[in-house]
Amino acid sequence: MYNFNYQAASSVDDAVSKYAAADDARFLAGGMTLVPVLKQRLDQPSDVVDLGALADLRGISEDGGAIVIGAMTPHHDVATSDLVKSKIPALAELAGTIGDPMVRNRGTIGGSLANNDPAASYPAAVLGLGATIKTNKREIAADDYFTGMFDTALEEGELITAVSFPIPEQAGYRHFPNPASRFPIVGAFVAKTADGVRVGITGAAPCAYRQTNFEAALSGGLDPEKLKGIEVSSDGLNSDIHASAEYRAHLIGVMARRAIGG
Repeated sequence: MYNFNYQAASSVDDAVSKYAAADDARFLAGGMTLVPVLKQRLDQPSDVVDLGALADLRGISEDGGAIVIGAMTPHHDVATSDLVKSKIPALAELAGTIGDPMVRNRGTIGGSLANNDPAASYPAAVLGLGATIKTNKREIAADDYFTGMFDTALEEGELITAVSFPIPEQAGYRHFPNPASRFPIVGAFVAKTADGVRVGITGAAPCAYRQTNFEAALSGGLDPEKLKGIEVSSDGLNSDIHASAEYRAHLIGVMARRAIGG
């Protein structure tokens, strides 16, 4: 690990100010990605701005037909929240599958979404539910947020403060886990929302995306039988020692059907 200046932020404004004043800073949320990256010397920031003391970025509430989750809320809190389990049980189930107990107790929803790992679980829910990413500057719609592998619409120094998930009429999530990391090799979040059916896919490609042909097929209702026979192209999908692109294409259909009970 290289030397860096450690700075603990006392508020969102303080965090943004400390970040802007540094030569090349990084925000530290739960540290589940940043700390290993630093230990492996894959990044050399001048400063690390710790968000751990920002209690106002932690918590879960209901607001105007949506569940709002603070950016510093750990996965464990989402998985065990009575509010989330009653309003969006699929989201609580998703959070409960992330990593292991250590990761779920330290990792945060804001940190996960800011990092945008191609196999992270939350992006599938953000896209499937049509969530809104709230930052210190603006609100970003789910469809505009994920721009590429480890890349998002966040600007330099922009900080996620909360995520707003509209409460769906029906939703489900299933993923096929990597046996070592527990990351989804493929994960599918299917939801019937006020704006129609949405299907968010993670793990299959360099960036989470919506499976629009599945959405069209399910427009009349979430019936897994409607997805049978629909081919998914393997073009552009990930291929590695765990699963070929062709196998991931197959898993997309399997996980989407299972997400809605098929």
